[in-house]
Amino acid sequence: MASWVLSECGLRPLPRTRIYPKPRNGVALSNSNVLKIRALLGSKANSLGSSFKVSTWSRDRNWGVLNVSAPLKVAITSEDDKDKEGINGVNGMGDDGEFDPAAPPPFKLADIRAAIPKHCWVKDPWRSMSYVVRDVVVVFGLAAVAAYFNNWLVWPLYWIAQGTMFWALFVLGHDCGHGSFSNNPALNSVVGHLLHSSILVPYHGWRISHRTHHQNHGHVENDESWHPLSEKIYKSLDNATKLLRFNFPFPMLAYPIYLWGRSPGKKGSHFHPDSDLFVPNERKDIITSTACWIAMVGLLAYLSFAMGPIQLLKLYGIPYWIFVMWLDLVTYLHHHGHEEKLPWYRGKEWSYLRGGLTTLDRDYGWINNIHHDIGTHVIHHLFPQIPHYHLIEATEAAKPVLGKYYREPQKSSPIPFHLFGILLRSMKQDHYVSDTGDVVYYKTDPQLFGNSKSD
Repeated sequence: MASWVLSECGLRPLPRTRIYPKPRNGVALSNSNVLKIRALLGSKANSLGSSFKVSTWSRDRNWGVLNVSAPLKVAITSEDDKDKEGINGVNGMGDDGEFDPAAPPPFKLADIRAAIPKHCWVKDPWRSMSYVVRDVVVVFGLAAVAAYFNNWLVWPLYWIAQGTMFWALFVLGHDCGHGSFSNNPALNSVVGHLLHSSILVPYHGWRISHRTHHQNHGHVENDESWHPLSEKIYKSLDNATKLLRFNFPFPMLAYPIYLWGRSPGKKGSHFHPDSDLFVPNERKDIITSTACWIAMVGLLAYLSFAMGPIQLLKLYGIPYWIFVMWLDLVTYLHHHGHEEKLPWYRGKEWSYLRGGLTTLDRDYGWINNIHHDIGTHVIHHLFPQIPHYHLIEATEAAKPVLGKYYREPQKSSPIPFHLFGILLRSMKQDHYVSDTGDVVYYKTDPQLFGNSKSD
């Protein structure tokens, strides 16, 4: 069934990376047997090859080949195997009849895919560019107004607004990285570099590590973004590092550090072409993005001399750190903080679908439209090629299939203040996971904040 599932997505395999979990033994597909999919529907095939571009099913839909973040190898079992699988039960039900979020779902990726309307997959570059124009105009408009008034009553409002707009620019560049901005790779690259370099993000370096995050979401060791620390790594950290990692606001300022050195237990830089994050054929991309980042640093240095460092700090520096806080807040809360603990996987229990189902949607009130509905995160994680302006509709269409595996986000007031309570609670409770076990949950260090017991 795995071959058909990926065909339903209409995906083109991405370059291999070195961190995929070991796939299950099974039949690998190639160009020579793509047309034999029907013959394989009842087989035990569990792994996918990486040489085909488009399926017989998707060619009728005229979507073209999508170069997007999707797994090269997705461990999806056949129907017979799924009936035999179980973690405290099967098909989402535990032994006590209660819903178990760690149980294998009774649906396939293809079932979700089929529920989403065809037009949700269509990318409109003109519409995408209109959002870029809108956001850039707002950014320069805010800067002009703040510089004109140059008033300490105005500056704090400007910092919050402009930092939020920097975050909106990042989200559009994020879409370029996924290929959901347009079907034109050159356009995606140019727009992505302009947007991300302007806010000191190395476009290709981040794009590749973010692709790794999507390919391995929900995997304890192989995930790349806010993945849990193993108990061994957690206990190896000194107390100062632990307190910085789990005490607000310090974790919300981590993104620049992550770009240079990644997370604890992992090595590599988003700026260095020989980093463990990249393969040799990505070297030129990394050099290009790093050069663009250096050019932006040079421009900021020039502006510091031209307008003075204090004015540059007020116009750019403080909004930059507000943007960083937005980025860390959103990425953290999309994978943490649900009132019911959600599983993380290793080994054979991990699959692309089960990992993706542990992600969370969030409601950001008035900010939803400003940051391009990035809160509709579950469907985005499963199908990152869907443009952001179709994510809400796609999510609504998929809900009947997802059932209890979809967790409705808490409704927000115009300003999403409720998210700070969720963030603080999670940081107090979600510290590490067990070193062993293929299905694990966050545990609490009872000593870190003086808690009376471990969860």
